[in-house]
Amino acid sequence: MDSSAQVDPRRHSRDTWIVIPLYNEESVIGRVVAELREHFDHIVCIDDGSTDGSIAAAEAAGARVLRHPVNLGQGAALQTGFEYVRTQPDAGYIVTFDADGQHRIEDAMLMLDLAKRDDVAIVFGSRFLDDRTNPGWVKRVVLKTAVWVTNRTTGLQLTDAHNGLRVIRADAASRITLEQDRMAHATEIVLKLGRTGLPWREFPVELLYTDYSKSKGQSVLNSVNILVDLLVK
Repeated sequence: MDSSAQVDPRRHSRDTWIVIPLYNEESVIGRVVAELREHFDHIVCIDDGSTDGSIAAAEAAGARVLRHPVNLGQGAALQTGFEYVRTQPDAGYIVTFDADGQHRIEDAMLMLDLAKRDDVAIVFGSRFLDDRTNPGWVKRVVLKTAVWVTNRTTGLQLTDAHNGLRVIRADAASRITLEQDRMAHATEIVLKLGRTGLPWREFPVELLYTDYSKSKGQSVLNSVNILVDLLVK
């Protein structure tokens, strides 16, 4: 990749599909999609039974919205997104991206650069490879415990197994089917991607813990839900 491609803000626009699970994020999804549209042509939101105006906001910002009539969970939303992207003839890469504004587009772009430059099929984002992200000590302990459980379960050695920012090459995505609908899907996707035998890397990313996400209780509650799902599945 030459130097001009490195700085092209739309360098991944044609062959990359952004897949966003969406549930009741009316106040932020429009901005998230609009900012992604500055870099990517293909934004797919999977509305998982929202009861607010999330669908209209996402569509107004330029996303294609697929709909679940009832809430099935994030794993099911991702699987619907993967199945949709498989039908697109020019799809080379999938980026899984959260709807709440916690992920940085710059990180997704750099992860795609890495995947293409080094012929890597899967790139996992990790908030624990540098010190830019401060999740708080409670969330850190819970997430680190979840990572330990995930690594023992999957045989991979990740530093952040439950980060929603991932780059997945189309051939890797075509080999997996997610069956865990709720938070346990985060371990399942690691397990099944690892079983493909395709090359993978981790990449340092920054998660933005906003007032909005904290007001929804995501800071600790989601982490606890991850552990509960891991233990009961």
